[in-house]
Amino acid sequence: MSDTEVPVAPVEPARRRVAPFVVLAVVVVLAAFFVVLATSSSGPKDKVGIVDSPLLGRVAPTVRSTTLDGVPFDLARRKGSWVVINFFNSTCGPCRAEHPELVKFSEQQQGFGDSGAELYTMLQINNDIDAVNKFFSDNGGDWPIVRDDDGTTNVAFGVALVPETFIVNPDGVVVLRWAGEIDSDMLSRLVQQQRDIYEAT
Repeated sequence: MSDTEVPVAPVEPARRRVAPFVVLAVVVVLAAFFVVLATSSSGPKDKVGIVDSPLLGRVAPTVRSTTLDGVPFDLARRKGSWVVINFFNSTCGPCRAEHPELVKFSEQQQGFGDSGAELYTMLQINNDIDAVNKFFSDNGGDWPIVRDDDGTTNVAFGVALVPETFIVNPDGVVVLRWAGEIDSDMLSRLVQQQRDIYEAT
């Protein structure tokens, strides 16, 4: 080295400097995605009706929890029955507007005796339990309300925006997903359509 040359420090490979930031960005995105799935409380803005789902035609995700009354709930044990799961948040305007229709639907299905569809409300992770109890007390609805304290059921079903409604056939297979508000007549028709398809196969 000549007297005029200045030593140059070795340059650390760029990817070593960038890698920690990439990992951090991925973690932030995944965390944000989970929060959206687990805590969103407003209904779909751009789609109301039947929507696609990777769950269609597959056995429903495992759901083991308790109802607000402390009764154990295991979705797999509901095989043999038609099951309607409505995802709900007491702070969600569309959920509150939809509720009277679910009351009507429940009453319609109870009229069919043991062959009627079973209705379950699935809560979101950020529901205030006292607010939920007060809402049902004030507005009716005597079907089971299932807790999802860690948000795993909402995530397993891919629910980001409530209300959403799923129909599960007697084999425990998800056969329909509805996004947004639904009325009692439409829900009854959809259950009957799926029943007709099921009985024809």
